[in-house]
Amino acid sequence: MKRIICIIIALLIVCTFFIVFRKDNENKKITVAEVTHSVFYTPWYVALENGYFKSSGLDIEVILTPGADKVASSVLSGDAQIGFSGPEATVYVYNNSTEKLISFASLTKRDGQFIVGPCKLKDKFKMTNLINKTVLAGRSGGMPLLMFKYALKESNIDEKLVNIDTSVDFSSLSGAFIGKQGEFVNLFEPTANKIEKEKYGCVLSSLGKISGVVPYTTFYAKEKFISENADIIKKFNQALNKGIRFVKENDEITIANSIKNQFNDLEFDDLVTVIKRYKDADSWYNSTYINIDDYNRLLDIMMYGKVIDEKVDINLLVTNEYN
Repeated sequence: MKRIICIIIALLIVCTFFIVFRKDNENKKITVAEVTHSVFYTPWYVALENGYFKSSGLDIEVILTPGADKVASSVLSGDAQIGFSGPEATVYVYNNSTEKLISFASLTKRDGQFIVGPCKLKDKFKMTNLINKTVLAGRSGGMPLLMFKYALKESNIDEKLVNIDTSVDFSSLSGAFIGKQGEFVNLFEPTANKIEKEKYGCVLSSLGKISGVVPYTTFYAKEKFISENADIIKKFNQALNKGIRFVKENDEITIANSIKNQFNDLEFDDLVTVIKRYKDADSWYNSTYINIDDYNRLLDIMMYGKVIDEKVDINLLVTNEYN
């Protein structure tokens, strides 16, 4: 009897050990609110599809949350632990509440929009072609519109000389262009490529190359979450950096094969075309490190667009501690 009891106790100890071991080795689930699903974020999808997050011990759930303001709200409410959108959202939160959302990883280094318009301007487009024309440029306050206005400034064009239509929301831009509400439209991929394939217009120029380098999209979280989960943030950045390196080191066909499951509604050749277009536009940083000078330039653009009155101390909204 005594021997049986000893065996039972031993089995209980072993079972307890395995339960604890399994619990300690389970991947940590993290919810990321993503502002839109676009090939523009290719390194992010590479990291997801190639299992870089899982091998780092993270189980990533992605929830599509259209609108940078809604992404920030999702993080603030706790529906998501990490937000992925333009960092302007963190500036607005800081200026209008007691909360702080801290950017800890950068991804895209310039605007991902392309100017789409009449095919007769293909290969000879100039920003001056927009003068006295109607351009569908997205809603007021958003980064797409701010970057477009800044691109006009960088091209020495007074924005008053361009009829900038801000009445159409992001999801309706292509439909409004097809309906001839504007002669030009600023679109992300793969929508721009779709418009071109359907012969409603042609991709004329990368807006990001004109407006310059800024941390266009970053990953951010509550200050408290970051301070209490330093290991998670570090693992997250390590996985994302692997995705960035993969994109930098491989051609568009190899990359497309890696992320094709993320874009089942896109023909493979179109996916290759779009990835190449973003690679040619030099769309991604070489790592998740957030360049402070670039971030300050973003604030300059926000001030130029009159969406903020003064600059925020960058050190309050950015950390490179986990890069």
